[in-house]
Order: sequence, then structure tokens, then C-alpha cells
Amino acid sequence: MDEDLISKKDLLEQTGISYGQLYRWKRKNLIPEDWFIRKSTFTGQETFFPRERILERIKKIQAMKEKLSLDALAEMFAPGGGKRISKADILKRGIASDFVLNFYIEQTQAQEQAFPFEEVLAIFLLEKLLHGGEISLEEGKMLVGLLQDAEKSFATEGTNVWLIRKFGVSTCFLTKKAEDILFDREAKVIVSLDLMELSAELKGKWL
Repeated sequence: MDEDLISKKDLLEQTGISYGQLYRWKRKNLIPEDWFIRKSTFTGQETFFPRERILERIKKIQAMKEKLSLDALAEMFAPGGGKRISKADILKRGIASDFVLNFYIEQTQAQEQAFPFEEVLAIFLLEKLLHGGEISLEEGKMLVGLLQDAEKSFATEGTNVWLIRKFGVSTCFLTKKAEDILFDREAKVIVSLDLMELSAELKGKWL
């Protein structure tokens, strides 16, 4: 599955940002290094970006840069950070419902009174998928098991979570920086989520 790309020239024209801004945001880690994709064209080497992800990221930066410093934005887009959040705050900030939070605790047998960012991201993911009706409770259990097996590595840049079904049978997996994935034509993609984009959304509630 090829990801749609946008050239640097078209990106600058479409978003109204300058070359200098783009590379300053890169230096500040607001835009990941691996989103700058060098490709050969008939005019030579050109830089391209994953269209949907870069446009969404720039939209968020432009909307928030008046309220937050570039360093604060970089922290928002970065995973982890060592902070923990209590069960009460997860509910208070609308990160997850009581049902989903208790479902996660039951599956993981978590004893903590406060959760690290990576676990809260897993809870936030479950909230979106279960309350959105995209997955069943059994599929939710499978997804929790996958994220536990992956430990903290699942929250890194370029990771996508997938859930597919074929003939009513589901499976889920993580990919890192995958450019081409070809599925059996009878398999249906139920979930395909960029976890760093989900992480940035969660940081808006976390900070």
C-alpha cells in the first residue's frame, strides 16, 4: 500500500509556510526526520513528504504555535517523557471512560494508581476503537496483549497499528516505517492508525 506523497514545493505553496520555517520545525523535532523522503525525479533529487501526515502536522503546529513554544510543541509530539497520570485524571480529562479504563485494568491486571504515558496511549486507543464501534471486546483484548508484548517501543515514531479481519477472524499487528503492505484481497482493514498522531492528540489532553 503506497502512501500518497506531496513534494516540498507543493507543500510550501499549499500551507503558506517558508522553506526556513519547515527546516526550523525539523531541527526542533516538530517534524520527524524520516518524513523527509528523497526521491529521484527527471529534474534530479527532490524531497517529498507523506501527504496526510505532514499536512495534519503543519495544521496542528500553525493552530498551536501562538499558545505554545516550539519546545513545548516538540514535547507534545514526542512520546513518553516520564510523566504519570492517575486513574482519576484519565477520567477527568476525557481520555477514557470508566468502562474502558476498567476493561484495560482487568486485562493487564494493573496495580498502579498512576499510569505512564505509553499505557495511557494504549487506553486512549482502546477508548477510540471500542466506543467508535470499530472493534469488539475480544479484539480489544487481543490489541491490549499486542501492545503489552511490544512494551514501550510501540509509541515510537513511524509506528502504525493495524487490525484486519478475514471471514470473521481478526488479527492485529504493528508496523514501523512500513511503506508497502499488500493484503489478501479478502481481508478487510478495520483499523489503521498512526500512533504518533494519536500520541499528539493525547498530549493535548495530557499537558
